[in-house]
Amino acid sequence: MHLNSFGVSGFRSLTEIADIPVGKPTILAGHNDGGKSAVLGALAFLLGKHDLTLDDRTYLDAIEGDESAPLLRCAETSVVGVFTLDAWERGEFDLPEEVQLRRCAGEDLVSRLELWEAIPDDERLRNLSQYQVAEAKALVKELGLSPCTMRKSDLLGALRAYGRENASRDGWVSAPAGLDKRMPRYLPFDGKAAKPDDAVRTALVGRFASHMADPELKGKLSAIEDEVQDRLRLDAKSLCDHIQTRCPDLQTVSVDPDVSFQQGFKGAPLRIARRAGEAVGLERTGLGSNRRISLAIWEWTQELLAAEEDTAPTVAPDVDGPLEPPAVQTIVVYDEPDTHLDYAHQRKIMQLIRAQSAVRDVNVVVATHSMNLIDGVDISDVVHLKLDNHRTVIERLGAGVVGEEIDDYLGKIAAAVGLRNSVLLHERCFLAVEGETEQQAFPLLFRLCEGLSLQAAGIALWACFNNEGALHLARYLVKQDRTVMLVVDADSRNVPKSIFKAPKLTQFFGTDASRYVKFLGEPEGDDPQAELFNELEELFEDDIWARVANKIWPKDDATWQPADFSALRGQGKFSAEVQEMLQAGSASGPGGKPQMMSELAMALDDPQDVPEQLRNLFKELRKVAS
Repeated sequence: MHLNSFGVSGFRSLTEIADIPVGKPTILAGHNDGGKSAVLGALAFLLGKHDLTLDDRTYLDAIEGDESAPLLRCAETSVVGVFTLDAWERGEFDLPEEVQLRRCAGEDLVSRLELWEAIPDDERLRNLSQYQVAEAKALVKELGLSPCTMRKSDLLGALRAYGRENASRDGWVSAPAGLDKRMPRYLPFDGKAAKPDDAVRTALVGRFASHMADPELKGKLSAIEDEVQDRLRLDAKSLCDHIQTRCPDLQTVSVDPDVSFQQGFKGAPLRIARRAGEAVGLERTGLGSNRRISLAIWEWTQELLAAEEDTAPTVAPDVDGPLEPPAVQTIVVYDEPDTHLDYAHQRKIMQLIRAQSAVRDVNVVVATHSMNLIDGVDISDVVHLKLDNHRTVIERLGAGVVGEEIDDYLGKIAAAVGLRNSVLLHERCFLAVEGETEQQAFPLLFRLCEGLSLQAAGIALWACFNNEGALHLARYLVKQDRTVMLVVDADSRNVPKSIFKAPKLTQFFGTDASRYVKFLGEPEGDDPQAELFNELEELFEDDIWARVANKIWPKDDATWQPADFSALRGQGKFSAEVQEMLQAGSASGPGGKPQMMSELAMALDDPQDVPEQLRNLFKELRKVAS
């Protein structure tokens, strides 16, 4: 059984969220107390690894106008998963390939596993697990059914098929007996608490379960305990060898598994020694040692998972009966694994997560603040959690869009314009400009006018080398309630496909398109006599051009005059004409338009030298970013 995604209702701050993917990997990002750990707890509850408590149940919103009324908790907590069943499970439980299962609990905190399917109109067919063979035979005879044999499984199969065919609605019913045992395996690693002993137990408990399921051990209760313990010692020896490889300053590392059938796998205390004979428990060592050893244990888990992939049973018909049950899915969960780790070790964590995600039947979910981890995956694999009125909401950029705005398309655009995932998630305002010229000049001009950098103001600058792609990305970010401003030259209205004409912008951004798209050179007011400029370079006055040119691009035989620049206006593309004139007239002329404008911006020292339209634009950016 493979969990693809899940939704949560009534669990801590998760009032109602849906479609959380379980990917290869999925990154849960967000601020402190945004709900990352709650999502991991809800996943554990769905998989049967967390017992619901009173504090897990979500508080209902207070009644408006009656703040003195006691707060009540939700009536039901539920986590719904979308699962894909393998061939063995479909045959064993007579279910389709994809099903919805939920684990829920009410005020009694008793959890139930339920399946969404057709509810038989005949109430007697809604809980077939209650019937013995004789009762099932009687009901089959009464309904006139013809099962292939009189075995209980075939009798119940015939009744189940009849119930589905005679159902007028779908709903939640008790999951078939035994399906709970096919739930994915849950391997949690908590990076917030540096406790390698817990990591050791998590790493070995899966092996313990595998050994207990070995057919060779069945029926040998008196001998199995010793045999399992010996096998775990071999596994633990491999783990200790790996830790010593990664931590060469440790002279000895030992783990002594303690196995009891009454108590299951109790634990495996880890002891280390830097000098022979001086073995100590990890509670006697420092945080740095604990963190490095935990990382080594997580790395060893990757080797364990890869080994299990190689030895997993193949799904093939058995000579005497049904298919052999294949291995269940493993979901590895990391809760802030980068805590207390430096940059180099954070990179190792990302490599480890990628390696584990590449293993068949293994998925990884990571809750983190690390920008390195967030930026290390595709943006559609990042689930951003944030609080809205004390309740968690989620957003996924690049996921669930239709038409041209498919995940891969948006991801490629974001990569092309240099947008990291962390920027997409956390910056307060996005400033899109046409190309390299504006990308180099705007940061300098903004700092001169506003007294701080774009980054310090919370503004992410991106150059739109592909105007059409930039429009699609800007449109999508607006839909995600991101603050976006797209700044282009006025002559952009004349580009092919008319993508900057008013009808197209209205189609993209609605009637308020002017809020998102600014055209440099177009008059800001309604004055019909106002002068129209085509591009950024035309906004700078002739005397500014002449003064800067004499300072950094001196003329070979004279000085530049404002008239030299005014003569170029209206003769063609002003920026190209100026660049050509400066290159021809000065030995130190600019190497290209981007260099020309960045050098112009660096030469200015008075905000009043910056065109008024740009100064107003920067003020508006500061306002929306704050």
